[in-house]
Amino acid sequence: MPHGAPVNLRILWGSPLPPARTGVSDYALELLPELARRATMRVLLPPGCEPDTIANLLGLEVVPAHVAPDPGELQLLSLGNNPYHEWLLPRLRLPDTVVVAHDLVLHHLLVESTLARGDRRGYEEGLRTAHGEAGAALARARRHGVTGPRDPFLFPSRGAFFGDAMAIVVHSGWARRQVEGDLPGRPVIEVGLAVADPGPADRAAMRRRLGLSDGSTVLMHLGFLTPQKGTVELLTGFSAAVRSGVDARLVLVGEGNLDGSLERVVNELGLGERVVATGWVEPEVLPAVPAAADLGVVLRTPSAGETSAAAVRFLACGTPVALGGSAQFLEWPHDAAPRLTPGPSAAAELARWVTRAAAERSGHGWGRRRDAARAAYEARHRPADVAERVVSELAALVRSRRATSQAAPSARGVSCRAASERPPRPGRDRG
Repeated sequence: MPHGAPVNLRILWGSPLPPARTGVSDYALELLPELARRATMRVLLPPGCEPDTIANLLGLEVVPAHVAPDPGELQLLSLGNNPYHEWLLPRLRLPDTVVVAHDLVLHHLLVESTLARGDRRGYEEGLRTAHGEAGAALARARRHGVTGPRDPFLFPSRGAFFGDAMAIVVHSGWARRQVEGDLPGRPVIEVGLAVADPGPADRAAMRRRLGLSDGSTVLMHLGFLTPQKGTVELLTGFSAAVRSGVDARLVLVGEGNLDGSLERVVNELGLGERVVATGWVEPEVLPAVPAAADLGVVLRTPSAGETSAAAVRFLACGTPVALGGSAQFLEWPHDAAPRLTPGPSAAAELARWVTRAAAERSGHGWGRRRDAARAAYEARHRPADVAERVVSELAALVRSRRATSQAAPSARGVSCRAASERPPRPGRDRG
């Protein structure tokens, strides 16, 4: 970090917040208090949020969504691949903006901010900005009905959103390398994904809370289940382990209780009494819930490049987590995060890991995996450590810019209200 005069860092934070049902809301709640201990914070009020509720929840100054950064204040915006983040897009053009990239595939966000509003030209221009003429050709093909499910992952569209940012914050080495390839010379700050520390894990107490037997091997999934999150592989692998004689339980934590087709499949597989769905779990309880599991599982195919707060929550509780072998997960120690080959073979591999957990969970071998999981969390993901790193890196960036910006005219006077009346950067017109 470059040396220089101390910086009293001031940050204007923008992200989804409760009641938005997205992991970025949880991230904000868990990181913001630590950032506020190290910098002067203001928080933008997202659409649909009550100012008094957010102010009471965070204990920070909350300002309307149209407010521009004050002179000398950095804007720190969290960007993910869903419509909860669309309200932040006009702000990406404001100066002194740093983007926290929660996903590296942002094609779906581009679609929501253009095509979903009838803006075909904006979609084509966004893809051209991000991917050149190949991107523009993809947009024209889509106009004629030629499209495929892998298009968003082959054309992730980061360049349509990151182009004006002074720096990008990412949560893995793989993500850092991707952004550096997209934007050579742009500062990229790599930090862990902040997740609340549940403290010492009381596994027996959490099992009692969930109605689980101490003798059963527990496989757990956090978050709403969708086909993209490996529903088929999860149920197939768990069923295979049970049929092989393992006394196992599957716990599904989060919204999306068993209903409809999922409930029917569970019953047809004869797993009804072995599957527990908790429904929504209170935020103050959620961090400790993964302690009840012997093995977590996080599957997503294809991956949007997200680091997965669910996976980090397992690590925080000292619970090994079986992961789809996407590039960003290969950085974690194998003892803490055994890999599952993406695709149909993941079910068989998951069944083997559940069987292994049943055989080893009371012995030294699985204890070593639990220790490795907790160590992986402590190394990178404690909110206090992440906040310290973010503030340190941003302060260094401010000092560097101060040293080189004397000749550049300030654009600070731009009105964010005026910016919000213009379309997001990927588009040029609406309708």
